[in-house]
Amino acid sequence: MAEVPTAPDRTDTVRLQVAGAQNPDVGKGVARINAESLAALGLAPGAIVALTGKRTTPAIALPPYSADAGLDIIRLDGLLRANAGVGMGDHVEIAPAQVQPAKKVVLAPAQQGVRLQGSGRALLRTLMGRPLASGDVVSTSVYRQGAGPEGGNLPGMPPDLYRQLFGQQRGFGLQEIRLVVTQSNPRGIVQVTEETEIELLPEYAEPESGEGPVGITYDDIGGLGDTVDQVREMIELPLKHPELFSRLGIDPPKGVLLYGPPGTGKTLLAKAVANETNAHFLVINGPEIMGRYYGESEGRLREVFEEAEQNAPAIIFIDEIDSIAPARDETGEAERRVVAQLLTLLDGLESRGNVVVIGATNRPDSIDPALRRPGRFDREIVIGVPDTSGRRQILDIHTRGMPLAEDVDLDTLARTTYGFVGADLGALAREAAISALRRILPEIDLEQDEIPGEVLDELIVTADDFTDATRRVQPSALREIQIQVPNVGWKDIGGLEEVKMQLREGVELPLQQPEAFKKLGIRPAKGFLLYGPPGNGKTLLAKAVAREAEANFVSTKSSDLLSKWVGESEKQVSRLFQRARQVAPTVIFIDEIDALAPARGSGIGDSNVTERVVNTLLAEMDGLEDMQGVVVLAATNRPTLLDPALLRPGRFDEIVYVPVPDQEGRRVILGIQTGKMPLATDVDLDALAERTERFSGADLENLVRKAGLLTLRAGGEEVAMGAFDEALKTTRPSVTPEAEKEYERMQRELRQEDPRGNRSIGFQIAPETENGQ
Repeated sequence: MAEVPTAPDRTDTVRLQVAGAQNPDVGKGVARINAESLAALGLAPGAIVALTGKRTTPAIALPPYSADAGLDIIRLDGLLRANAGVGMGDHVEIAPAQVQPAKKVVLAPAQQGVRLQGSGRALLRTLMGRPLASGDVVSTSVYRQGAGPEGGNLPGMPPDLYRQLFGQQRGFGLQEIRLVVTQSNPRGIVQVTEETEIELLPEYAEPESGEGPVGITYDDIGGLGDTVDQVREMIELPLKHPELFSRLGIDPPKGVLLYGPPGTGKTLLAKAVANETNAHFLVINGPEIMGRYYGESEGRLREVFEEAEQNAPAIIFIDEIDSIAPARDETGEAERRVVAQLLTLLDGLESRGNVVVIGATNRPDSIDPALRRPGRFDREIVIGVPDTSGRRQILDIHTRGMPLAEDVDLDTLARTTYGFVGADLGALAREAAISALRRILPEIDLEQDEIPGEVLDELIVTADDFTDATRRVQPSALREIQIQVPNVGWKDIGGLEEVKMQLREGVELPLQQPEAFKKLGIRPAKGFLLYGPPGNGKTLLAKAVAREAEANFVSTKSSDLLSKWVGESEKQVSRLFQRARQVAPTVIFIDEIDALAPARGSGIGDSNVTERVVNTLLAEMDGLEDMQGVVVLAATNRPTLLDPALLRPGRFDEIVYVPVPDQEGRRVILGIQTGKMPLATDVDLDALAERTERFSGADLENLVRKAGLLTLRAGGEEVAMGAFDEALKTTRPSVTPEAEKEYERMQRELRQEDPRGNRSIGFQIAPETENGQ
């Protein structure tokens, strides 16, 4: 590339502030520069520029996104920032690059301990048109059509240039691989062409420029929202610009505690901060510190802090800090000495210098309280379970180098993976890739030295691979609680139209459109109590509403929550709600709630246990802590036994009667139950619906099953009307007329209001229904 002539209105260099890249640009070697700077340099979009910080690296210059128009910033991804030796907020010099065609480029894995096999020919298509320099780290990520926020190919890149650079790219394997340029011929900035010879070394090698490998960057972290900005504010500023705090006359922050569920990215975030700040990074793992001799553990801690001070600026990362610094009242002598030593090091007589301590734990309440004060851990930052947009960012990161089929919809996948943390989504992408590999494995001759390129081109991950992977990967945020993905929809439930409408308005609408309730200034319902005769579909309704609202479904019963140990039952109830909040939106379904929460003082069951459980349940549903996207559905056929405090608005806001289906409902249920059954032409479902008065949904399912068994016994291939007639002789409705009248009476009394405007719930079961009817 010839040197751009300098015109009177042009300049040789431009200085801009560095900002982070948006996800579509990550790994592509592109820099987003404002139009004024491009014009000042006399460059058109797609030109190659030289970025100079602590070192010089090339990039492809593109116009900014519309939101950045007029801002004096340059957007660079983590690899370009590391290659240029700058961090976010720093300034970089931009100049037109002197580019030569590359005759030969030698690449190696960018991380030590990684071994690659294969030739450089597979990399030629991936790196075609890319500008490189010795010491640069490049990515083999693949750009996918339509992934940009403004649609189409890379926004701002001319289509012909896009086709030239990225049109023939294929993923190198099934993941993003980072490679370091160890040598180039000629030296300086070169561009890969079709004549370039690419050599791939199997293991990491030091580049000619002497630069070390690039580690984790902020681009490798997704789903944390503004958490990254908080961490940068607390850690990056004190390490890179301590003079700012000196000018203000305050001590910089010395410690940050990251806490949240496992797999959300606490360790990854600490590594990214250390890498982006070029700080010396030291890791303390709890079990490794503990020694067998007196004073050995404290000595190891002191050695780590001394090494950090000698190599400042430095970051000390203490993983699982609760294991070495538990509350001193509950530990032995050795642990107490370690905690005391850690407190002294964090806030002792000697200053720690330019050293920041990061602690990570998923059990913040187990840490000694003395650690959790300003001066030691100045700020506690929650690393929570990602929401839908966060999961979409994480999926983008994990599929960055993955060849995806056109039918893969990451938006839908992000919407349906409730409860998945970053580690779960990484496992999901890996399982999907393995599923794709398993599909073409019979076509691969594993004895060949190198797999042909046409076979690798067939290695594409499809939507079915991700569907298969979701069956294998469970969300770790709900690992202790059995989470279900309901397969029941409204179409699978016959009749009960009024009940369905109530649940749609009360559960589905608030979870899917919470802003509608905020506009009206009302809160959504917290709980729904479904009551009615057995077998009418109360559990089925709960599953359907969870699926239609695209929420997690956590089902529990009294035997799962009640324990013989004192205090354990209340802890189980609290843990159930805590986990449900973490993966909201969630529907908690408590079956047969009358066994778990009977009226206090009624003498039913062990009052010492059940009364404490009722108190905990009341506090969780309407206590100081908000439900935060959690809806409680409970089912019972004996609502009169429940504690009256549960039945007030604010807890179970809606008490919904699930009646025995009428004739029209029975006809719909029979149609659903016989949907996959080969029926003879003489079968009249309308007549069957008329003859099955007071039959519940379970009774009708049993009737259809018996008719099928009779047909099977007779050796028939189609179920005739005679089989249904015969089955009706041995099938009786489970709801008696007396029981139906009693439930109607319950319904009237639950809706009745006393003169003070309160619902009347002080009624008793009639004697005729106490004998199991």
